[in-house]
Amino acid sequence: MRNVSHILEKQLTDYLVTDQARFYRLAYSYLKNREEALDAVQTAVCRALEKQDGLHDADALRTWFTRILINECKQELRRRGREQVEAPPEQAAQDFDALPLKEAVQRLPQEMREVVILRYFSDLTLAQTAQVLGLAP
Repeated sequence: MRNVSHILEKQLTDYLVTDQARFYRLAYSYLKNREEALDAVQTAVCRALEKQDGLHDADALRTWFTRILINECKQELRRRGREQVEAPPEQAAQDFDALPLKEAVQRLPQEMREVVILRYFSDLTLAQTAQVLGLAP
């Protein structure tokens, strides 16, 4: 069992290191604030490392961590009373706000917005998106 656990730990570590930009984009799409998005990613990474013993299937790694990150973003939104803080203008060109479809995506209801962001901006499959959002078994 230790060998399997060690392999999963290596895959988790590699994943967390290589996909940092995607994590940031996802967190920023929820929080609209550079510093809060970075903090959310850092907290989610720490939580994932703390809870890595609960991950038993390497195929579920991406959806497992995405769920942790989304939960952290939603917790931050609750902490700040759902007040939306915009990123400084000089940062906007590098972030989700700079995308031409930003306004249309932001007008979607929360549930639909999550699906679009996860599927098209985080490159999850439909099955992974459904799993992250708890919409399908």
